[in-house]
Amino acid sequence: MKAAFLLSRSLVELLEHAPKLHVWVVGDAFLDDYIEGAIKRVSPEAPVQVVNVENQFQRLGGAANVANGLAQLGARVTLAAITGQDAPGHALAELCAEKNIDTQCLIRVPDRPTIRKLRVMSRRQQMIRLDWENPEPIDNQTRQALFDALDHADPPDAILLSDYAKGVLTDNVIQTLVEKGRSRNIPVVVDPKSRDFSRYSRASIIAPNLLEFETAAGRAVDPLDETAVAEAAKSLCENCRLDALLITLGELGMALWSPENGLKRVDTRAREVYDVTGAGDTVVAALGLCLAAKMDFQTAAMIANAAAGIVVGKAGTSTASPAELVECLSPPLENKILDTSTLAEHVRWWRMRKKRIVFTNGCFDLLHVGHLHILNQAAAQGDLLVVGLNTDTSIARLKGADRPLIAEHERASMLAAFDCVDAVVLFDEDTPVNLIHTIKPDVLVKGSDYRMDQVVGREVVEKYGGEVVLVNFLPNQSTSLLIERIRGGPRNSGSLN
Repeated sequence: MKAAFLLSRSLVELLEHAPKLHVWVVGDAFLDDYIEGAIKRVSPEAPVQVVNVENQFQRLGGAANVANGLAQLGARVTLAAITGQDAPGHALAELCAEKNIDTQCLIRVPDRPTIRKLRVMSRRQQMIRLDWENPEPIDNQTRQALFDALDHADPPDAILLSDYAKGVLTDNVIQTLVEKGRSRNIPVVVDPKSRDFSRYSRASIIAPNLLEFETAAGRAVDPLDETAVAEAAKSLCENCRLDALLITLGELGMALWSPENGLKRVDTRAREVYDVTGAGDTVVAALGLCLAAKMDFQTAAMIANAAAGIVVGKAGTSTASPAELVECLSPPLENKILDTSTLAEHVRWWRMRKKRIVFTNGCFDLLHVGHLHILNQAAAQGDLLVVGLNTDTSIARLKGADRPLIAEHERASMLAAFDCVDAVVLFDEDTPVNLIHTIKPDVLVKGSDYRMDQVVGREVVEKYGGEVVLVNFLPNQSTSLLIERIRGGPRNSGSLN
């Protein structure tokens, strides 16, 4: 549980820091076209199925998908790639602009088609794929144009090489960028396609899939054989002078090898696999962002693994959002009773998941139906309800030495037992204003027995754009009244607490 908590904290810190990070993505950019439709008959012209087209859309692929993955996680991204001077190239550039990807290093080349992949889909299955490409290595003039554009780009915190063997990443381009990274202590992450990993010599980390790993190793490797995987990974790392090697193993997760820690497994997170298209791009994007933020390889691999697990559950070339990543990696709230610092961590995770946080507070001494009525109404104002609970010391100061009747840990346990309550936090001050400053709820709730100008924390909440809501309370339901009734006194109303 502690490891999961620390991983979640690292992820949130990464996502909060992402807008300050700039990443170069260099490689083969694609335009992914999709046609979706229903198949109901066979063509009378030939023994082929007829697809009645119902939907068409375009997505970024290859290096452009890597850039998109980074942009969706909040990073500043520059894409360095080539396109043709054609309609698909224009569409690719427009999609990049829509995703806030810098295209100043996107070089348009005449007499060379934009790499385009058209997939025809029916009932979530790919029926056929049509490709437009010229995989010949780029010429010297195009290569120099690429370097000139990068010379004018903002300096990066990481360089990602997305190699699909379509001509952009020549030996010269790869080694120039690797040397730039090494000389400036910038991590260089490679998604390889070449059979010869020595082309990527001195990169920080390479992230092959199992087939690419076996091809580079020159032999079949049983992914379940720890010794075989470690030996092959060690040999590749030493021969190519890498800092680490991350092998993606599908449903078996990942295997990370580094000289410092040897082989470390990263287990997959169980989920239904829908489409593996672009999963490798997602791994490289998340890995690169983590290393740009100076994370260690193990933490980076775990975050990349989670991101890939999210993407394979989606149709087509996709990315993982910050909210999805946080939801995937946030530890479950096993105990609703939290201290302030732990609550603050959970609030950060909830905000990343776009949750609307509601806060109310009180003594909740002798819980009764009036309390439950208020709590249910408060919970209805958002996604998560946090209840601030006065400590015994605080209540004694406010209500006298004979209160509370119920000890704080018992009151907290009873509140936590309600389904409508998501978290309970004790506070020792007379008012919850410091707690409100800490968690910054979207909605502050009190009963309608208060006037707006009497609500503690109202000005704080309204100043940052939050909302204050007064909900109806049940008449003749209060702790004071219950105490009087127990003592045999009159049935008069009092405050809820």
